[in-house]
Amino acid sequence: MEQKRADKIADALEGLIFDGTFADGTRLDEVQLAEQFSVSRTPVREALQRLAQFGLVEHLPRRGVFVRQPGPVELIEMFEVMAELESVCARLAASRITDKALAELQATNARCDLAVERQDPDEYYRENERFHAILYCQSGNAFLEQECHKLHRRLQPFRRTQLRLRGRLRQSMSEHEAVVSALEDGDGARAAEAIRAHVAVQGEKFHHLIASLKPAAE
Repeated sequence: MEQKRADKIADALEGLIFDGTFADGTRLDEVQLAEQFSVSRTPVREALQRLAQFGLVEHLPRRGVFVRQPGPVELIEMFEVMAELESVCARLAASRITDKALAELQATNARCDLAVERQDPDEYYRENERFHAILYCQSGNAFLEQECHKLHRRLQPFRRTQLRLRGRLRQSMSEHEAVVSALEDGDGARAAEAIRAHVAVQGEKFHHLIASLKPAAE
């Protein structure tokens, strides 16, 4: 129960950071937040630890916890690395993925499609995480899988924010289908290119992402 409370508080704080309520450099007081959410300090502390893992807050010794918004350059650089890491996963998975895992990936993608029909970005994101986790695992490289999970967690709030943009769910779904199709064909080069295009932040996605950071920066 405490963990669920912590997750809900973390999600709420994430939204308050993105909409600019808590601007970059704002100190987050545990006592005040506990009162605001009508909970003890324990789930608040756990929520702040989760946000620290995402890089949205920073713990400064003897000073407290402060909002830390990554700048556009840092964010784009992280997405660039994420796209390349996932492209390696897809290339390797094209020849290594098991029939069982491929069936699981197809089923996960089908649930993503249902979430698109319902226009439910939260449900889509949950299934999207499973989709990417399967891909990481089926690369057959444990070190690569671990590194992908680390960076994925770091970028989690920003990837989730993107899914709320108009038309992004259907676009993401189309990109998923291209990845699955390439894996079904065992085409590593096509799978790598498909997932790279899916993850990379460029063109219109770049402008939308930078726009989402403006309220917090302001």
